[in-house]
Amino acid sequence: MKPPRSLRSLPPEGAQAILGTARRRPDPTKLLPLGALAAGFGLIQPQALAQATPETTLAPVPVRAKTETDKESVRATTTTIGKGVQELRDVPQSVTIVTEKLIDDRNLDTLKDALRNTAGITFQAAEGGEEDIRLRGFSLASTGDIFIDGMRDPAFYERDSFNWERLELLRGSASMLFGRGSTGGAVNQVTKQPRLLNQNELAVTIGSLGYLRTTADFNLKTGEDAAFRLNTMLNQADNAGAKIDKWGVAPTWRFGIGTADEVSLGLYHLVNENGVHYGLPWLEPGQASGGNWLWPTDPKNVYGMASDYAHTGTSQGTAAHVHRFGEGRELRTALRVASYWRDQRASAIRFAPAELQPDGQAVSADTFGPGTVLTRSGGDRVQLKNMSMDTVSLQSDYSGTHRWFGRTHALLAGVDAAHEKFENLGLAADSPVLIKPPTSVGTPDDGATINEASRRLVKTRTFDAKALGVYVQDLLELAPMWKLLAGLRWDRFEGRYENIAQVPNPGPGGPNVCATQPGTRLSRSDSLWSKRFGVLFQPSERQSYHFSYGTSFNTSGDTYQYDPGTSATEPESSRNIELGARLDSAGGNFTSRVALFHSTKYNERNRDSDSANACNYVLSGERHTAGVELDLTGRITPQWEVFGSYAFIPVASVDASSGAPGTETVGRRPGLTPRHSGTIWTTYRLTPQWRVGAGLNARGKDRPVGLAEDSRVVAPSFVTADLMAEYTPGAVAWKLNVTNVADKHYADQLYRGHYIPGKPRTVQLTGTMSF
Repeated sequence: MKPPRSLRSLPPEGAQAILGTARRRPDPTKLLPLGALAAGFGLIQPQALAQATPETTLAPVPVRAKTETDKESVRATTTTIGKGVQELRDVPQSVTIVTEKLIDDRNLDTLKDALRNTAGITFQAAEGGEEDIRLRGFSLASTGDIFIDGMRDPAFYERDSFNWERLELLRGSASMLFGRGSTGGAVNQVTKQPRLLNQNELAVTIGSLGYLRTTADFNLKTGEDAAFRLNTMLNQADNAGAKIDKWGVAPTWRFGIGTADEVSLGLYHLVNENGVHYGLPWLEPGQASGGNWLWPTDPKNVYGMASDYAHTGTSQGTAAHVHRFGEGRELRTALRVASYWRDQRASAIRFAPAELQPDGQAVSADTFGPGTVLTRSGGDRVQLKNMSMDTVSLQSDYSGTHRWFGRTHALLAGVDAAHEKFENLGLAADSPVLIKPPTSVGTPDDGATINEASRRLVKTRTFDAKALGVYVQDLLELAPMWKLLAGLRWDRFEGRYENIAQVPNPGPGGPNVCATQPGTRLSRSDSLWSKRFGVLFQPSERQSYHFSYGTSFNTSGDTYQYDPGTSATEPESSRNIELGARLDSAGGNFTSRVALFHSTKYNERNRDSDSANACNYVLSGERHTAGVELDLTGRITPQWEVFGSYAFIPVASVDASSGAPGTETVGRRPGLTPRHSGTIWTTYRLTPQWRVGAGLNARGKDRPVGLAEDSRVVAPSFVTADLMAEYTPGAVAWKLNVTNVADKHYADQLYRGHYIPGKPRTVQLTGTMSF
C-alpha cells in the first residue's frame, strides 16, 4: 500500500503572512479589533508575502527546471526576500537559502543553527544571546537586519525554526529594500502558510543530554479557497546544565486562496525559558605545555549557576491581504503588531586570582587542572539583561510586469512604516546583593543556586522609534539577454531616548564622561536615500551573470540608545559591489552560485581624539572586506543531493580610524572575519526506503572584536563532522543524527573575555509520521 503524501511533497504556492497578539502575555480579546479590521473592512489590505508560486487558478511563476518544494530539495529557484516572488536568477545579488529539507535533515532548531550552515557567518558571544551575528564581517543582529516574511523582527530572542518554510540570507547592502541597517546583508524567516490540502505531520525527537522535541504541522482545507494551518513545538533538555525549555504555537487561517482578493490571519507565540551558557575564559598558553587558548575539557561542561536563566519570547499578530489585478500584478499589504520580552540572569565565568588557586599561581595552560578555581560574576554580580519591546508595522508592496515604450519592466514599489517602543530594566539601588559561590574546573554543573527572584528591578531607560520608508525599483529588459535594475528608497527615522535611572558604569580610567546621566532626554531624526543598481546578462536559461552596486546606512539609534555624542552624529554609510554568476546544470536540477564582493563601511562612527570634548564623534572610520563566495545546491543524480556554501575573505582591513581609545587600529584585520568558512552537506538514497547523509562545518582562525592592540587571543580553526541515516518503511520515517561526531571542543561564539564552545557530540533519533 502506498503511504499517504506527507507535507514534504506539497506544492509551493502564493501569498503568506501571519496574524497574532502583541502583548507580553497574550490576551485573546485584544485580537478582536485587529481581526475585525482585517476581515471586515479590508481597507488596510494586509500583505501576504509569497513563499513560492501562486495557486493553480493563477499564472504560475515561470521556471526553467522541474520544481521541487522546500520539503523535497535543498535547492531553491525563487525567493521572497526582494519584495515579492522573484526567480533567483533575476536577483543581481547573492542569496543563500536554507530550505526546510536542509533544516529537517540536519535538525536545525534555531536561527543560529541554520546560519551556521551558511558561509561568512560569525557570532559574538557578548551577553549570551544574539548580541551580534555578523555577515562578511559586518553586524547583522545588532542592527535589526532579521525579518519575518519581509517585515522587521528587531528584538533579541532565541528564534526557533518550527514555523519556517525556509530561511533566506541576502548578502551585501540592502537598505534600498529594508531601510536602516543591512550592511552585511539581511535574514528573512519565511513562515509556513495554509494550503488547499488535508495533510498532517507529527515529529518526535529524543537524544543525548536529555533532549526531547515534538513538532506538529496540521493543514486542513476548510473550503474551496480556504485553509487552516497549525504548527506547534515543545522542546526540553537538561543539556548538561544549560537547560532547554521552550514551546511555540503558530495558527494561520487563509481564505480567498488563488482569487483576486486573498486574506491571511495568524498568530505566532514563542516562549523560551532556557538556561544560559555564558562562556569560558580564554586559557593563556603555557611556556611548557603550550596551548591554543581553549580549555582541554569536555565541550558540554557548563559552570554557571543552576539558577541562571535566559527567558525570552515574542507574541505576534499579522493580518495580510493580497489584491491581484491580473497578468501577474498584485498589491500585497500586511499589518503586524508584536511584543517581545527578555529576562536574562547569567554568570560570567573567570579564573580566580592567583592567591585563590591551589598552587598560588596565575592560571595558564601549565597550571590548569580539575582543581583550578573559577569565579561567577565576581561572586556578587550578575550579567543582567531585562528588556521589552512593542512594535507596530505596516507595509504595502506592489509588484507587476508592464510593457512600456516597447520594453518589459518588472516593477516593485512600496511603502512601510513602523513604530517601536523599547524599555530596559536594571537593578534597583536597594536590590539585595546575592553571593555566588566559586566552583572548580573539575565540578561542572554543580547545582549551586541563588534566589534570582529576590532582585529588585526598576525601569532605567526607554527608546521610542518611528520609521517611514518609500521605495521603487525597476528591472528593465533591455534585450533578450540583458536586464538592467535600478532602485531608489527614501527613509525617515526618528528616535527619542530617555535615561530614567541608569547610572553609568565607570570606565578603565575612571568615570565615563560620555555617558548619559539619569534624567536625560535625547532625540535625533534622519532622512536618507539608499540606492541599488544592477546589470544582468543571461545568454541562456541555464546561465545568469550579474554586476551590482548597493548602499546602506546605520543610524545612531539602531541599538535603541543614545549618548550625548551619538545623538549628534550623522548615520554611518556603506556600499557593496558584487560580480557574480548563477549557473544551472544541463538537467536544471543543480545550481552553482559564485560571487566576488567588496563591502565597505566608509564613514564609521569613531571617538574624536583631536577634540577638546571627549564625547564628540566623527565619521572618520573606514573598513572593508573583499572576497569570493560559492554555493552549490541540488541533485547531481536523482539519488545524490548536495548543499555547499563557502566564503573566502582574504582581504579585511581597518582603513581609517580616529585613534581614540576603543577604536580599532589602522591596518588591523577586524575581528569576527575569518578568512575561510563554509559547510558541505550531502545525502544519497540507497534504496526507496534508505537514505544516508554526511556533512562538514569549518571555520578558519578568528579573533574577537575589540581586543587590545597587544592581545594575542586567537580562536583556532576547526572542522566538525555530522552524520545522518534515514529509514522510511511507510507513513513513519525514522532518522538518526550524530552531530560533532568527534566531540571536538571549539570556539563557536567569541568575545574579548570569553568564548562559548560549539555543541558537543549529540545523538538524536527522530520519528516522523505523515497522515
